[in-house]
Amino acid sequence: MKIPAIKKLVENYSLAQLQEAENAILEEQKPVIEVEGDDEGECLTHILASIYIKDRMEHHATPFNQALRDFSQRVRNSIS
Repeated sequence: MKIPAIKKLVENYSLAQLQEAENAILEEQKPVIEVEGDDEGECLTHILASIYIKDRMEHHATPFNQALRDFSQRVRNSIS
């Protein structure tokens, strides 16, 4: 997971565009938007993170840094 790639997605694309990119990857297609990542798994991680962060920012008025921390905490909790 690369934070600069996630930040770029959040800053440059709408929630709808990010969700379309997620669906494209899940259907084994290339997303219309540019998603940085070493492989499809990392690209999907970046998209999922950006969707979560963008949603928190738009619907809960959460600043980017806090939304990123919330996502990171969520990932850590799912691993442990």
